[in-house]
Amino acid sequence: MSFFRNLIQLSTSKSKPLLQNPNFLFTSLSHFTTDTPTSYAGLEPTKRDEKPRVVVLGSGWAGCRLMKGIDTDLYDVVCVSPRNHMVFTPLLASTCVGTLEFRSVAEPIGRIQPAISKAPGSYFFLANCTGLDTEKHTVHCETVTDGLDTVDPWRFKISYDKLVIALGAEATTFGIRGVKEHAIFLREVHHAQEIRRKLLLNLMLSDVPGLSEEEKSRLLHCVVVGGGPTGVEFSGELSDFILKDVRQTYAHVKDYIHVTLIEANEILSSFDDSLRRYATKQLTKSGVHLVRGIVKDVKPQKLILTDGTEVPYGLLVWSTGVGPSPFVKSLEFPKSPGGRIGIDEWLRVPSAPDVFAIGDCSGFLESTGKPVLPALAQVAERQGKYLANLLNKIGKDGGGRSNSGKEVELGGPFVYRHLGSMATIGSYKALVDLRQSKVSIHSLSSQTAVVDLL
Repeated sequence: MSFFRNLIQLSTSKSKPLLQNPNFLFTSLSHFTTDTPTSYAGLEPTKRDEKPRVVVLGSGWAGCRLMKGIDTDLYDVVCVSPRNHMVFTPLLASTCVGTLEFRSVAEPIGRIQPAISKAPGSYFFLANCTGLDTEKHTVHCETVTDGLDTVDPWRFKISYDKLVIALGAEATTFGIRGVKEHAIFLREVHHAQEIRRKLLLNLMLSDVPGLSEEEKSRLLHCVVVGGGPTGVEFSGELSDFILKDVRQTYAHVKDYIHVTLIEANEILSSFDDSLRRYATKQLTKSGVHLVRGIVKDVKPQKLILTDGTEVPYGLLVWSTGVGPSPFVKSLEFPKSPGGRIGIDEWLRVPSAPDVFAIGDCSGFLESTGKPVLPALAQVAERQGKYLANLLNKIGKDGGGRSNSGKEVELGGPFVYRHLGSMATIGSYKALVDLRQSKVSIHSLSSQTAVVDLL
């Protein structure tokens, strides 16, 4: 865990006096200029003898795949993100129970695109984007701080030739009271760390003498809300952890710990019906209690369903899908259905020159006639790869500078081909659904299957 504390920490108290010097971050770099002597600095527009600059907002699947494929002989790359690593989200659930360590699912940005660490005009900034000025080709940013006992946020701006918005999405709460205060999401490494910490803490607390049976059962009740792939995979990992580890290491409380999965409709709704039935059977066999219901309110030690049922919990994990972030909603761009940034067939934002959007934060405009693609890693990865190739083509054809790519032939539009879906369900078993894919598996007579991972 100390690895990730060091990985994401912006500064320590020892570095505070150094950063109080307002010129520390920028005066040693020739690319930076300061507008005022004390508070505002930034990367100025590129000069003719410099490479064009691509600014990437975000370090998820889409942004990192783009940075990996971008030709750094043509462009300087600047990444702005509140985390300096990419998270391999399909394996995140496994880190919560110790099947994998946290460092196994994170890859530093500097290893994905080495130019960010080495090239003189490429940088990574641990910051959030706070505003865009598409007329001036400028991004406004503010540094990420680690709690109260650190430096004040530092504001700066970056001029771009090409801007790629890959800010992803955030977990949806549907406006239900208490979710953000009491539930834990499962989207980042620090979420998995918090789940593991709380799970182990509750296991140890439940063994304290004098604890009532009711309180012991509450502490060891793990509730997962949301029956999509993330919720099902985490429930499967948790049931394996209970069956194989808790029964040996925490024998005194092994009969109290249990898992409940709450879903409003069918679990794994995007999968084939036969696979959903198998998943239901397998999870029930592993000890997961499946409840169909809608959460109305979340309190510190219990949640309440719309039918009035009260469900006490010691650990609450919320996994009910994703939606646009407040920043994406605030952008004055045309939006696709669902509130994402509207894009055309070449992943451009039509109302803003030199601006592209990829990943979960973007969706095709209705005028394109294309459906909004699902918020999946394979969609984001494919868009990042396509846009890297497109920008490389634009750069080679002399359109890398701002406002200079209008006459460049773009080639074919982005086309998404679904490669299938997969979800683990515990006990070394996984579901594979290839109904929308042209991929074939020799041992399968149909395009759905249960795979034994042993």
